[in-house]
Amino acid sequence: MRISRGARVLVVCPHTDDEFGCAGSIARFLDEGAEVHYSALSRCEQSVPDGLPLDTLERECRSATKALGIPEGNVSVLDYEVRHFPSVRQQILEYFVRLNRELKPTVVLLPSASDTHQDHATVAQEGFRAFKNSTILGYELPQNLVSFNNSAFVQLTSEHLDRKLRALAMYESQTFRPYASEQFIRSLATVRGAQVRAEYAEAFELVRLIL
Repeated sequence: MRISRGARVLVVCPHTDDEFGCAGSIARFLDEGAEVHYSALSRCEQSVPDGLPLDTLERECRSATKALGIPEGNVSVLDYEVRHFPSVRQQILEYFVRLNRELKPTVVLLPSASDTHQDHATVAQEGFRAFKNSTILGYELPQNLVSFNNSAFVQLTSEHLDRKLRALAMYESQTFRPYASEQFIRSLATVRGAQVRAEYAEAFELVRLIL
């Protein structure tokens, strides 16, 4: 998959750090000349490890997106309460409708429709409703998946993967999570690459394709 120069890509993450599922593709899209926008819906204050400032994950997120190369002005972090998205579903839809009107994205990256986390499922469902005129790809977060329809792949170079690893290393508060380890990230990229005869890749659920 190749993104045309000047395409507008919107990355929607329910929580700060959900770009673990698509950061390599973000790096590639930026290199190909895409205009990338990033929106995280929660600062995840309730998920900050004990003893750390409540804004830790937001600061780490902004450092990670900067390391990927997303312009600071294209990054937004909202304050919806983690694990409570279903109760504010309509507000989230209205936010997405505004984003769609303002940005008119060519491609939207959302959590997979198969994601079992309640916040991720809400974002996937309401995102599908709001971004009907965009190509939609659902990114892979294995820790939340029972199954995954990996019907689209973005091939990555070693430089793209290295940039992903450098960016995600900014999440120092999350190093205790198994999916945050370099070994896991590199291994998954290797497996997905092997499926499409590439060195590395990220897999996506193809939700909607507009050519």
